[in-house]
Parts: sequence; C-alpha cells; structure tokens
Amino acid sequence: MFKRSLSLPEAGTESFFLWGPRQTGKSTLLRETYPDARWIDLLKAEEFRRYLSRPELLRQEIEAGEHSPNRQIVIDEIQKVPALLDEVHWLIENRRLHFALCGSSARKVKRGAANLLGGRALRYELHGLTAGELGREFDLDRVLNYGYLPRIYEAHRPRPRLDAYVANYMKEEVAAEGLVRNLPTFSDFLDIAALSDGEIVNFSTVARDCGVSSHTTKNHFGILEDTLLGRWLPAYRKRPKRRVIGAPKFYFVDVGIVNRLARRGTLLPGSELYGKAFENWVFHELSSFVSYFEFDGMLSYWRLASGIEVDFILGDMQIAIEAKSSENINRDHLKGLRSLSEDHPDIERRIVVCREPRARTTKDGIEILPVNIFVRRLWGGELV
Repeated sequence: MFKRSLSLPEAGTESFFLWGPRQTGKSTLLRETYPDARWIDLLKAEEFRRYLSRPELLRQEIEAGEHSPNRQIVIDEIQKVPALLDEVHWLIENRRLHFALCGSSARKVKRGAANLLGGRALRYELHGLTAGELGREFDLDRVLNYGYLPRIYEAHRPRPRLDAYVANYMKEEVAAEGLVRNLPTFSDFLDIAALSDGEIVNFSTVARDCGVSSHTTKNHFGILEDTLLGRWLPAYRKRPKRRVIGAPKFYFVDVGIVNRLARRGTLLPGSELYGKAFENWVFHELSSFVSYFEFDGMLSYWRLASGIEVDFILGDMQIAIEAKSSENINRDHLKGLRSLSEDHPDIERRIVVCREPRARTTKDGIEILPVNIFVRRLWGGELV
C-alpha cells in the first residue's frame, strides 16, 4: 500500500469529482480518506439497474435515512448513470450534502447531457503511481517496462495483468460503454496510436494506416482523452523570436500500455525505445506534480520549425526540462536547452533528467540531474 500524493477534502466540507483511468486506485483512496462514507457502487449490477431505471431513488433514500452533514456520500463509477447528477445537484443545493463522485470517463456523462454540477463540485484527477509515492520501492526499469498502475506494478507477474488491462478494458469496455461502433477498427487504432506516443500526431497518416477518415481518427483520440487514457501536451508559443511549432504532442498516461500496444518487448537501457519510455515517465511525473500541487502554470513543450526541441516547459519559462535516458550527457543532448535560452534569456532554470551517476552543472548553468535526485527535488518541492 502506497501513500498517495493527492490530498482530498475533509469529509463533509466539499463536493467533488475524482477522475482517473481504471486501476489507478481511486476507490482505495476514497475508502482510506472517508472510512465512514455512505457508499454507492455502480459497478454492482443490482445498484446499477436500480438507479438507471429510477435515478430519483437516490434522493428518496438519502432523505428517508439519517445522514450526518459531515459524512461524505461516495458514488463510484458515476459515468454509468449520468442522470444521477441531477439528483446530486438538488441534494447539494437543498440539503447541503457533500458528494465524492468517482469515475473513469467524463465522455458518457457529457453525452448524457448531465450538467457536471455547474461549478458546484471541485475536480481532482488521480494518476498512476509516481516515484515520490513509490519511495524506496521505485525501480526505473520496472516502471519503464510495466507502467504506473498500482496493481500491475505490484504484481508478481505484471505482463499478463497488463495484457488483460489492454484487452479487457481498453478495447472491450470502451466498446461496451458505447463509445465506439466498430471495435476492430478501434483496436487497430490503438495499436497505431501507440506509435505516436510523445509525438505530434499526423491525423491523416494515422487515418490512412487505420483505413478510416481523419474525422474518425480525431474522434478516437478524443475518446482516449475523455477516458483519461491519454492527454495532449500543448506547445509553448509566447514571445517567439524564431518560428515555433504550435501543434500539441500526445502522450498515453501509462507507458506500460504503450509498450504492450506497440509490442515493444522488454526495454533495455541504452535502446531507443527505452529513451522513448523514459520521456513518457518524466511527463507522467511532471503532469502528476502539476495536478496534485495545483501548480500555477501549465506544462508545455517548445520546438522550433527547424526541429530543435525542449521536452518540457514548466510555467511561463520557469523551468525547462529535457528527458535523456543516457548515462553520459554530451553537447548534442544540450542543443535544445541552449537554443531555448537564446530565444528566452529569462528562463530561470534548465535541467536535464538522465541516468548519470552524480549531479553536476555545466559552465553555462544547465543542471544535470540523475533520476533519484530529480525525483527527490521534484516531490520535495525544491524544483519549483
């Protein structure tokens, strides 16, 4: 059991949504935070059927019983019955009750015309395990091969569990929720989309490889975003001196999923695919940090039209970070950061996260940080 970095409100103080991909540990976190909560689990078939046919039962049952105002009401898998949100809305407004609404996809909620409570509920997102949460159990090679989902990371045989996750959830359950009409086409799309992890997506190329239209491809990427299985990293475009790329890059939220979809096999240090997985992991750490600690600024990347690039920018040029899995950082690895400082001399810090054994600083102020030091400083609040 790992202590998660996401802090939820005290019981009976706020209503909120808790989103996150399946198996990130949302239900576990809610049970630990609210041991005395009234719990409604829509994964139970009988609960699902009752509330689907008569959503007003929620209001009637809560009003008929004893309910302390400082007790949280948890509804797990809220996206399965979006109509319940109208009843939740009424209970918040008229009975001053507080709900924790947990789900793995906002897409069906939006399509069901639910109002998402019009700003009456906060929004939290739980990511996969971070290096800060794993502590001494953090193993970079294991993370890069099997990903960040708790049950898979802890498993004695993680690969079969990862295969089951990809087959049973990403393909079958997405189809069961009615998010796609053609499952074989979506399955082919997933395999091809995995090759775009950490890249600017060419929708026309992906569509051609899948044998579908660009519109369908864009919709499929939207499904990955709405089911919280992928996210876009925007380009930094403020005050450019030279022509910069404005298109976003796409990342899957779990590198283990990418590895299985792309059939990468075992990733070994020094390989190109190991370096790609390493970049996904740094993105995961940074995006989790930005989310959990409410960092006042966005995460982005910077790229010139010439192809020179910096992997990640935190805030408005507060920190620039390059992810390099090399054990020996050389001049070629530093080109992007040095080019960035020419266009943005006000950049506060430039960092390379790598596998060198010890931290050092170049003559022009670039910090070379080994993985363990980067993790300690990031989650210890020393980088920002």
